[in-house]
Amino acid sequence: MSRRASYMYGNLLPRGATGQVDGGLGKSTSSGEIGLALPTDWATETGQKIVIDGVELQVLMAPNSEAPSEFMFYFPKYKAFCAAEDACHTLHNLYTLRGAKVRDGLLWSKYLQQALDMFGGETEVLFTSHHWPTWGNDKVVAHLEKQRDMFRFIHDQVMRMANSGMTPKEIGEVIRLPQELATTWACRSYYGTVYHDAVAQYNLRLGFFDGVPATLHQLPPTDAGARYVAFMGGADNVLRQARESFEQGDYRWVAEVVNHVVFADANNIAAKQLLADTYEQLGYQAESGPWRNFYLTGARELRQGVTQLPTPNTASPDTIKAMPIEMFFDFLGVRLNGDRASGKKITINMELTDTNQKYAVGVQNAASTIPRTRARRSRCLDRHHTRGAERRDARHFDDGKAGDRRQSQALRRSEETVGIRGPARQLRVRFNIVTA
Repeated sequence: MSRRASYMYGNLLPRGATGQVDGGLGKSTSSGEIGLALPTDWATETGQKIVIDGVELQVLMAPNSEAPSEFMFYFPKYKAFCAAEDACHTLHNLYTLRGAKVRDGLLWSKYLQQALDMFGGETEVLFTSHHWPTWGNDKVVAHLEKQRDMFRFIHDQVMRMANSGMTPKEIGEVIRLPQELATTWACRSYYGTVYHDAVAQYNLRLGFFDGVPATLHQLPPTDAGARYVAFMGGADNVLRQARESFEQGDYRWVAEVVNHVVFADANNIAAKQLLADTYEQLGYQAESGPWRNFYLTGARELRQGVTQLPTPNTASPDTIKAMPIEMFFDFLGVRLNGDRASGKKITINMELTDTNQKYAVGVQNAASTIPRTRARRSRCLDRHHTRGAERRDARHFDDGKAGDRRQSQALRRSEETVGIRGPARQLRVRFNIVTA
């Protein structure tokens, strides 16, 4: 996600008219490390009242709208409503290009209706997590209504078109907001876009498959690229025709065609240069900040290669430390190298001495086994540790002070065997995106 986020927010681009101008929802992200402070109080249900330093707020829970965990809140004393990220001054993402679960536009719209029902009659100022306030009850209500109707429109129209047999790409190409929404600043595609939000709603309800048999099991980009280029008479012929289309301003088509040449031959400099020029034009024309940043970052990497510049670290020690221990075990599972783990059967009994928790975790059938709270006594490795030390840094496993030297060495060998520890378990955080 961090790698794709660097594309989405333009972290790798120079600031300026031909580079990163905006993130769409805000100027950009920080390039430092993300921390996490555990709360001292919890918002858990709609209607809940919480007093902070003498100020009362009322909670409206909105899970699985902009985020899996989301809530809005109202300050009765000030007649001020915080809409979190659910009613910003732009069309928000129903799917974020950095990658995350698709968001439910229908559910999102219902939360905004609930906000109107609960607080719309008295709110005098609305503010959000990223944007400027809206003053005056009439303007607040109008803003919430248009945001509500925008998300509902996209969701419902996608379902209507899908049920008539249209595919995601076909829907994305023709769906348009009605004039009364399209001419409203806060409904423009500065961040999310009608196109990719529409495709996302199709995916939410019907999944990735468009129902066309030809797209069920397509070739990967490198294999398909080589075959396309061969069918089209070779790379030189493709590039000659693509340059003509480029001069005509048919940039989307040029990008689609020349991308096949680049994936067929990552060393074809002429193809990479033409594709970079094409991405550049698509970026300059994009209304959405993330679209612009994706295109211009792709152009930069085609010309210069993958560069090592600071991007947000989303797996910081603070984040790991705050994970429930079961989630931490799940996190280890996605770092397991399935190929190296095949044929291995390993069980590790873990006792977290500071919390008196016992788990049996391991590897079987090339998969991480579900932690059991009762330790197993068959062939296994015992490990005594504290909860904090176990999660101190997921990138450098701490052997701790408990247990003897042989135990730590045995655990290290087990971790190396299945690719969790050592060079083999390093994730390629700078993987290629625009080339093979």
